[in-house]
Amino acid sequence: MEGVTPDSLLALHAAGYRTVLERLGTGRVLDVGCGQGFESARLLDGHRQVCGVDYSGDAVAFARSKFAASGLVVAQMEALALALADRSFDWACSSHLIEHFTSPEGHVAELARVLDRDGTAFFLTPNRPADFENPFHVHLFEPDQLDALLRRHFDEVTVQGLDAVPRVKADFAARRAKAERLLRLDVLDLRHRIPRAWYIAAYTRLLPIAYRFMASGDAGGSTGITADDFFVTDELDTTTMVLFATARGPRHDAPLG
Repeated sequence: MEGVTPDSLLALHAAGYRTVLERLGTGRVLDVGCGQGFESARLLDGHRQVCGVDYSGDAVAFARSKFAASGLVVAQMEALALALADRSFDWACSSHLIEHFTSPEGHVAELARVLDRDGTAFFLTPNRPADFENPFHVHLFEPDQLDALLRRHFDEVTVQGLDAVPRVKADFAARRAKAERLLRLDVLDLRHRIPRAWYIAAYTRLLPIAYRFMASGDAGGSTGITADDFFVTDELDTTTMVLFATARGPRHDAPLG
């Protein structure tokens, strides 16, 4: 949410798409979990056709109204059962999506299925040790775990990191410290005792309010934090913010693990 979500979070996602864009060639591109299409539209150019898919009808309708004239094709569908033909894309992007599935292998298998023989998929997901409590993140990965999963469905896998300069990491750390102080008020750990659906509903409604009160000075561009403050690295540790995986050569005959 522009003006509400902290600049550092918006910049993190923008940096992820920039990293993908820098590695894209020509051909057919699939962006799974495209949301309102802002980042998917960045992947368009005269040598690429881009299709964005998302489970949210509202998000798809917005993306279609905003970017269809620019050439972005958008459709509503489930990421674990893509209504797309086998081998119909050359490139695929899964940005901050795989951690939302209790059984993420189905998502990887679907991307491998819809990619052509020499296709490439890009995955961005939080690094488990560096992530902070989020009820939507139900399956977090460490680098070796993500590598092992992807190798079951692709011939060639490289796992790198997307990290930030020190002042940006300090921004994330400060906001995390504020959140930890707030969560300590839940002395009975009720958020993990109530039905998960209740927790998610409360989280969804309260997070924008929390941002307005706890991070009001971190949004709207006031921090100066941009995608340029993030970089790709091969040196991964527990503080690396995001895992960035490149998977080439889909194995169309790979069984589900």
